[in-house]
Amino acid sequence: MLRNQIRIIGGQWRRHQLTFPDGDGLRPTSDRVKETLFNWLGQDLHGKHCLDMFCGSGALSFEAASRFAARVLGFELNQRAYRQLLDNAKKLGASQIEFRQGDVFRQLPALREKFDVIFADPPFAANLAADVLEIAKQVLKPNGYLYLESGKLPELSDEWEIFRQGKAGQVHYTLLKLATASEA
Repeated sequence: MLRNQIRIIGGQWRRHQLTFPDGDGLRPTSDRVKETLFNWLGQDLHGKHCLDMFCGSGALSFEAASRFAARVLGFELNQRAYRQLLDNAKKLGASQIEFRQGDVFRQLPALREKFDVIFADPPFAANLAADVLEIAKQVLKPNGYLYLESGKLPELSDEWEIFRQGKAGQVHYTLLKLATASEA
């Protein structure tokens, strides 16, 4: 695979390759980690509403849409990356994906929308894990999942429980649920 390309590994667009621009902190989720994540979530996301808080290359957004998610909403701060996400969605005919350019923390609270699956792979240097955990509590559906990728394991309050976790190189990845949802 060429530099600045991602490959969709499952679903209707399996084996499609998409390009993305260079960007500070832009580090797509590896195929190995994506495979593990979607094994945890189940291969089919029919009817699920997904949020990708930091799209970057769009690896997780396109993977979820390829696996038949009903809606994928993604945010990207970088203008060049955002334009490429739009181009890639058009190329695939991915009408269930909506990308928005800008800061997810500013835009998300106004939406009043809840999600079954939230993907959060923020730039590691920005140390946003605590902010992600806080906003995710407000927009995650009961029994929904938060996927968090980080350079180190985040500090979790009792509100969160670890459903699954793993490590690949320097990347820690964790699938979380709200503890109250699993007790209901």
